[in-house]
Amino acid sequence: MQVYERIHSNLEYLKLNKINEIIENYIEIAVKKDIPLIEVIDYLLLEEKNSKSDIALKISTQIAGFPFKKSLEQFDFSFQPSIDKKNILELQTMRFIHDNENVVFLGPPGVGKTHLSIALGLEAIRSRLSVYYINCHELIHQLNMAQHENKLKQKLKTLSKHKLLIIDEVGYLPFDKQAANLFFQLISLKYEKSSIILTSNKHFGDWGEIFGDNVIASAILDRLLHHSSVISIKGQSYRIKNRKNTFFSGGDNK
Repeated sequence: MQVYERIHSNLEYLKLNKINEIIENYIEIAVKKDIPLIEVIDYLLLEEKNSKSDIALKISTQIAGFPFKKSLEQFDFSFQPSIDKKNILELQTMRFIHDNENVVFLGPPGVGKTHLSIALGLEAIRSRLSVYYINCHELIHQLNMAQHENKLKQKLKTLSKHKLLIIDEVGYLPFDKQAANLFFQLISLKYEKSSIILTSNKHFGDWGEIFGDNVIASAILDRLLHHSSVISIKGQSYRIKNRKNTFFSGGDNK
């Protein structure tokens, strides 16, 4: 077996796919430019590391299950002056996740709660933290199914293993007694062990109505808010803003 064939075979065996892809061309360049051997090794290893990081980022983003991807750079803070940008930039450091704290975004529909939640989720993934996004209605459906199939313990364990769980749109639909109990179990399991980002269109005073029980609502809020940042957004809906812009520009509403 020739040297190049053995090198490619060993790189394939070691799953160093990026190096395997570029090594021949780069060695030719290195020879022509008289690049020192240590720099050649450094470059090849760095390319392999970056390639694996990109792949890991894509896989983690797929696992997270975001309905769309939005960054903090895409968020129009000037349209929502009620938000202190400094608070969001502090959350961007991911310190809240390392401290097992929660974040709650409150506000009417369309003000950017989901955008900010997903943006922070993407930042967490870039920091190599496991993230999972789920709509509250879908969450309750999955917990009910797990309860029915005697797999609740396993399901709760799966949901709680992520360093950041994003629960979107709490309060849009009321909970029945079983759903409220299951939700409480999940919040209790994650309490002081990992982080939650939660969005809701209801103020905390209305949560007794959401969960159909003031006692269980208080118990949920007690655990959720013990170590948390609460960000209330008061402003117009981005959707209405976009409709207005489309209307006044004479465009259609597609």
